[in-house]
This record gives sequence, structure tokens and C-alpha cells, in this order.
Amino acid sequence: MSAVELVPAPQPSAGALSLLPFRKPHSEELAARYERLAHLSRSIASMTLDALSQNLPGLLRPLIPFDLVNIVILDRGGDGARGRSLGATQLVPPEIPLEQTTTWSVYQEQKPLWVEDWQEDERPEVQKEALNPSSIGYRSLCRLPLCTSTGCLGVISFANHRSYEYSRSEVQLLLLVADQVALGLANKFNLEAQRRTHQELDKTRARLELIGAVNDLLTASTALDLFLAQLTTKIRQLMESDFAILGLWNFDDERFEVKAFDAKHDVVSDDEPTKSLGTVLWERALRADQRWTGRLEDLSQDQAMLPEWIRATSMTCLVLPLVVPGRVLGVLALGAHGDASSVQDELEYLELISSLVTLAVTNSHAQAELQRLKQEIGEGEAFCKDESCSEPIFEEIVGRSQSLQRVLRQVEVVAPTDSSVLIQGETGTGKELIARAIHNRSGRRGCPFIKINCAAIPSGLLESELFGHEKGAFTGAVMRKPGRFELADKGTLFLDEVGDIPLDLQSKLLRVLQEKEFERLGSTRTQQVDVRVIAATHRNLKQMIEEGTFRSDLYYRLHVFPLTIPSLRDRREDIPLIVRHYVDNYAQRMNRHIEMIPARTMEVLTNYSWPGNVRELQNFIERAVILSPGKCLRPPLDELEDKLASESRTELTTLEEMEREHVLRALRESNWVTGGPNGAAVRLGIKRTTLAYRIRKLKIPCRPL
Repeated sequence: MSAVELVPAPQPSAGALSLLPFRKPHSEELAARYERLAHLSRSIASMTLDALSQNLPGLLRPLIPFDLVNIVILDRGGDGARGRSLGATQLVPPEIPLEQTTTWSVYQEQKPLWVEDWQEDERPEVQKEALNPSSIGYRSLCRLPLCTSTGCLGVISFANHRSYEYSRSEVQLLLLVADQVALGLANKFNLEAQRRTHQELDKTRARLELIGAVNDLLTASTALDLFLAQLTTKIRQLMESDFAILGLWNFDDERFEVKAFDAKHDVVSDDEPTKSLGTVLWERALRADQRWTGRLEDLSQDQAMLPEWIRATSMTCLVLPLVVPGRVLGVLALGAHGDASSVQDELEYLELISSLVTLAVTNSHAQAELQRLKQEIGEGEAFCKDESCSEPIFEEIVGRSQSLQRVLRQVEVVAPTDSSVLIQGETGTGKELIARAIHNRSGRRGCPFIKINCAAIPSGLLESELFGHEKGAFTGAVMRKPGRFELADKGTLFLDEVGDIPLDLQSKLLRVLQEKEFERLGSTRTQQVDVRVIAATHRNLKQMIEEGTFRSDLYYRLHVFPLTIPSLRDRREDIPLIVRHYVDNYAQRMNRHIEMIPARTMEVLTNYSWPGNVRELQNFIERAVILSPGKCLRPPLDELEDKLASESRTELTTLEEMEREHVLRALRESNWVTGGPNGAAVRLGIKRTTLAYRIRKLKIPCRPL
């Protein structure tokens, strides 16, 4: 520490100052003090912060005489000065603001205050503190700053009932004591900060594991009751709560059922008390279709309905209703002893989980209803009824194939929620149409639908496009520009080709998805947004995770509700409808009157594989309408027939090409996933390594062209 000016109290006259005693300790006493100072340093290093607060007077008493010792840790926050005391109560009147005390001036100026007689000191701030009832009886005082190389931590104060107790040499010794205490406290605070950092990392990891576990359970082929039981157990363990309960309303029997219950090993509950607890929570969920946090015993007027292990202790509960428009499906609740601060910190993630559970329950009810309809009126009629009901809702999406209708039913399920959706499929399959359909059927349909193609923007400019920038943030930034997240506030943001986002930008995207906050380029002000994100890609994100080019935590955050759009060759029965749709549109736009499409034309269009999917078909029909001056469509079929004939001849004459086409078909049907239970290797009945060798030998590209 740099040289510190000693500030003794002003005295009435210079003559009186010359008569003050100046005690110089003997060399043996001085050596003993420095030996005790070394012992103090070792003791501070070996103690925890709580132990140091309790044992500090005993450690300092052999060094210096005092009747009171106190440490105040200080900090200047946005709302003024704050302090917390270690040891005895500080000698500051509660009615005096901390900024007007000598403790704060010592902290700010980093100079010690030396008061030889508190009651005779003429400084106003000293006199103001001397009149405090808690200060009466103390005469001499020494306050010293606790400084390290990184700044000042606080102030240590020594007080004595006798005046003129601290000489100049003793104040110098106290400065050394303050240095040792400051170093010890700084080390404790650093260790505490590291501990908190590790706790935050563990909490973040637990959040990601929770989302991944729920997503795995949701996408697995698991019965609803088993899914709910596994989910409840995982939630309670990850939230470290005392119990977790999940119940649903049985609309057939008009009664509430507890589907899953999990508690700590020391909690014993029978069926009847558990049902009573679930009924109490269900009644609370019905009273208000929103989350509730409070004391569990306040929920029921009849305390006998609660289990004995709840009545015996104070329990705080978090209730999350499972809500769909117009009704409450069930309730998810967690309870913990004392307050629920740990559960409150995870509230956003628990609401996400409750929405996923709602999706699973809604889907299960829909499947059960569909099965009931099939049993009552026959499978064929039920399918026709489902098709006729779903077709008019999606006027902009053309097709009646089972694979497409399956996707549209999933759109209807996920649209009312605010959950993230990941749309996967080949290029040109209509992923943007599906994203817009989700937005138009959500509660955000009156708010903006903002889209951005992440592959069409250079990586250096993508961050500015997403988050915006301030004037002068980079070369060419001549004015402030809001980003797409800011424009999509309260609405939906469609991230097309999300797999092309650079790795260094993925962490910032993950932050805005989780915390709903970001900063513009060149700005330090954090902005809050409320945006639903729908992402789309034709890439294999799981393979990119294995290759290290895509973050797994971002994948789990986007992969809450996955949708896979079938390619056009997998729904060939839709091709005639799509052809007729585009012929009518382009004919009206070009003022043509095309009334007939030859059967041969439709046969060729249906048999062609369309590697570019609907986009390629759309462009081909536009060219066909341009080339058709009369009432009959006359497309350039030669190029399609040549490709079909070439493929046919190759298949008949070359065994290698037949094998190549067979492998390609297996890869397409598995969405270019080679391993796993649904991968191409299993479909072909060979090992994954053998398939990799065949892919290299046949010169098959690693992803769709």
C-alpha cells in the first residue's frame, strides 16, 4: 500500500499538543507484536469468512489494546452506498446516511482517521457520531481503510474507553494489521466469487440437462403415463425440491387424477393424502389460469386434506397450470421447505416444461379421440373427415397426402404455444410457409412476422442484422439500425438456414433465446425482447454437433418441437394439385387462359424426382405457362424425359449405379442420418462403417445437393 497520511484530531492549542504522551514500545515488545502479526496472517488464511468474523477480536487483542473492533465492508451501488458489518455493531447512528459518516470518508479517501479524544474533537462529522448513544463511553478511535492492489474493500475501526490510547507508532502498527486483514478478506471474497461462479455454471448445466431430458422424453415413443412419471422425477431432482406432483383432469369421468408423484426419500405419503394434495393444487389452478407461488398450508381451509409431512413443516409451493385456450388440462407443482427462491430462479424453464407437457397431453388426447372415431365410423371415413376439416384451414399450403397432413396437424398443436419450433427438410419443401402458418395460428398473429435467411448474409454482417448496431459501431455504420430481434418484439422471428450461423455468433443467439435480452453492436445498454423463434434448416444439425460446428445447447433450445417437412418425391400424389395451383396462378398473372393439362404431361411431372422440390416445380410451371400461348399447357418435357430415360438406362446397364441409387434412397428416407436406430445403415441392413465405405466408393456427397 502507498504511503498513507495520518490525520489526528485537531487540538485546542499547539502547547497542549506538545505535552501529549508519545509511548515508544520496547524492542522486545515490538518483536512480539510483529510475531503476533505473522500469526494473524496465517490464521486469516486458514479461516472461513464466518469464522473470521467471529474470531477476529480474539486474533487482534494480543496485538493492540481495544474495547471494540469492527469491520465494515462497503460498496457504492447504483442506489447509493451500501455496507455490511463484520463483528460488533458499527459506531454509526442509524439516522445518519452512510455517505455522511467518517467510515465512508475513510473508505473514499483511503486515509486513516485518528481521533485521540472523541469528545474533544472539533470536526462536525466526528461530533455528530460522538453524540450517538452507542458511542458514549468510547474516547479514542482509529479507523483504517482495508486496501489491496485492486481497490478498497472497507474500513476497520478500533475504539477504546480511554483517550489518547493510540500513539503514532501504534497507528503505524494498525496500518500493517489493516493490510493483513484486507489481504485475507480479499482472498475470502475471491474464493466466494469463484464458488458462486461454479454454482451458476452448475445451474446453467442443470437447465440445459432439464430441457434436453424433457425433449428426449417428449420425442420418444413412450406411453403418456410413463412419460409423465419420468418427467416428474427428473424435474424434482434437478430443481432439488422436496416433492413434485403432476395431475390431469379426466374429461370422460369428470374427475381429477394424480398421474405422477415424486418426493425425497424421507417423505412418506400414502395414496389418499397424495390424492388430497393433488386436489388442493388442482383447485388452485382452476381459480387462476396462471402460475402461483405461496405457502402450501394457505391453499386449503381444511388442513386435514394435506398430508401430515406438509402440515408438520413450512412448505412453499409453485403451481403451474397446464392451460390450452378455453380450459385447464392439469397442474404441475413443486414444493420446498422454507422459501422457493431456488424454484423461482428456474421459473422460465419450468414454464417452458409445462408448455411441453401441455403439448404431450394435447397430442395424446387428439390421438385417443382419433382412435375413438376410427372405431366408431371406420378408419377410412375418419381419415376423410380429418382431411376435410384440415384442408380449408391451410389455404396457402396445397396437398392432401398423409405425410403433409401429419405435419399440418402438428402445426395446429404447437401454434397456440410460445415454444420454439425447428423445421427440417430439404431445400424447396416450403419451410417458410409452415413457419408463417404457425405464426398466423398463434396468439402473436397480430404482431410482426420477421424473417431472415442466415445463409444469404455474410457472417461479418449477420450479427448486425440480428441485433442491430449503433452509429459508428463499425466502418459504414453511419446511423443507428435496429436488428431483426428488435423488429420482431412481441411477434415471431423466422431464422431460415439456422445451420449456417457462425459458431462464434451461436452463443449470442443462445443468450437472447434463454434470457430474452441482448445489446446492439457498439452499445452497452441491454434491451429486453419478447420474441418467438422458429428456425429452419436443411442441414443435419446432430452431425454438425459431432463435428463441432454447431452448439449442442443451442440445438436443444431450438429443438423444443421439431417438424420434418416431407420432400416432393415422398408425396407424389400432391403433384397434380400443386401443378394445377401454379398453372392457375401464373395464367392469371400473365393474362393466359389455360384450361387443359395433357395426361402425358401430368404423368411425366409426377414420375420426375424433383430434387429441388416445390421450388423447382414452381419455376418449371412458370416457364411452361410462358411457353403455352393457347388453352393447353405445353411444358418443355424433353429435359425431364431425358433425365428419366438416362436414369432408367443407367439402372438397367450399370450395377454400380443401381447400388448408388439404393444407398441414396436410404439416405433420403433417413434424412441423411447414417447411424442410430432410424439411420440409413439400419435400413440397408449393414454396419455404419460399411455404409461409410460405400458412400466414399460410390462418390455420394455428404449432404443433399
